[in-house]
Amino acid sequence: MAKGGDESGKIGLQGLVVRNTGNAYLVRDDNGNDIIGIAKGNLRLKGIRSTSPIVVGDRVFMDPNPDGTAFITDIAERKNYIVRKASNLSKHVHILAANIDLAFLCVTVSYPETTTVFIDRFLTTAEAYSVPVCLIFNKIDLYDEEESEYLNALIHLYSTIGYQCLKTSTVTGEGKDQLEALAE
Repeated sequence: MAKGGDESGKIGLQGLVVRNTGNAYLVRDDNGNDIIGIAKGNLRLKGIRSTSPIVVGDRVFMDPNPDGTAFITDIAERKNYIVRKASNLSKHVHILAANIDLAFLCVTVSYPETTTVFIDRFLTTAEAYSVPVCLIFNKIDLYDEEESEYLNALIHLYSTIGYQCLKTSTVTGEGKDQLEALAE
């Protein structure tokens, strides 16, 4: 198990949260070992009002237990995160993921249509929390001439304002190589 400290002097087991399973978290240490992490009761995010104190992508510090699990004692500072409003009417947010290198938003012109309102809301949230986004326009093999023109107009719009856009089809494989290269 990887042990060590960071520049702030925190000592203990360190790892990356790769899955949230309710009250427990699957944490992968720096050697590739998976550990079940359990949040300590006094663990709180500093300055963030969130319904989700630990999320996928968080770097965490842990104290190991004899049974092979570990208590999560602290969370490293996040470089960014993506949120949505909490489902209740509180002023809290629900953090979906943290430390994101690139978010992919898969959209379709039809079958079903992804509205520009949805796209813009996602981009606004991502921009507010410094998360880079690539728009993946999928199902291009299904579009007629009118839908293809609309697709090209959307790509022109979003690429003009600085977003990377990619056309893909899971049926024909178009865009697959470019998408895989971006995901590395």
